[in-house]
Amino acid sequence: MIIKIGKAEDNDFIVRDPSVSRHHARLTRDDEGHLVLEDLNSTNGTFVNGSQIVKKRVSLTDTVSLGECRPIDLSEVLRYNNDYSEEFAALKNVYENYTRAKIRIQSSNQFKTRLLQSLPFALPGIIGVLVGFMGKGSPEWFGISLFLAICAPTVGIYLGARQSAKIPRQLQELANQFKIDYVCPKCGTFLGDIPWESLRNRKHCPVSSCQAKWVKE
Repeated sequence: MIIKIGKAEDNDFIVRDPSVSRHHARLTRDDEGHLVLEDLNSTNGTFVNGSQIVKKRVSLTDTVSLGECRPIDLSEVLRYNNDYSEEFAALKNVYENYTRAKIRIQSSNQFKTRLLQSLPFALPGIIGVLVGFMGKGSPEWFGISLFLAICAPTVGIYLGARQSAKIPRQLQELANQFKIDYVCPKCGTFLGDIPWESLRNRKHCPVSSCQAKWVKE
């Protein structure tokens, strides 16, 4: 792997800064897999962690500067061909998990809502059966049955409404996190509710200033 760095258009990684030479530096990977940065007799020098170098083994955590320009990110240099296919592939799980979670929230809350609303209507019938066993003339059981017949449905409707009200809040919390996670791995633009497979067919980010490659050609 050899990545040429400079401000000339024939470089692999272009740095448009007046203090950067046309062919400023070269980043390679040695036989042991380590990254090596080499200055190519540039006018204003190449610096690693503030010290000027001619040739030096570097890591992604090092601060690298060319001339007087701001530090460059070595991880970005390694993506000189704008390839973000691995990071984009990971978004498939993000979208699928979001879809499953949304369905789970809706179905679970709907079941609980219906249960809370319908169960109280059954209670008077249950009490009625008990009254039959305990004795038809029992005024205590009759009073309890009458009370439940009047109050239980109202309580059930109230509890069902409270459960139903949780759905929008839970969906909003899920959507907020989705907007953070389901973004272009390079520019961070939210990709909307578009299915991952549809985005994959586009092959690259539609943002003109980004154009990150999502799929290897």
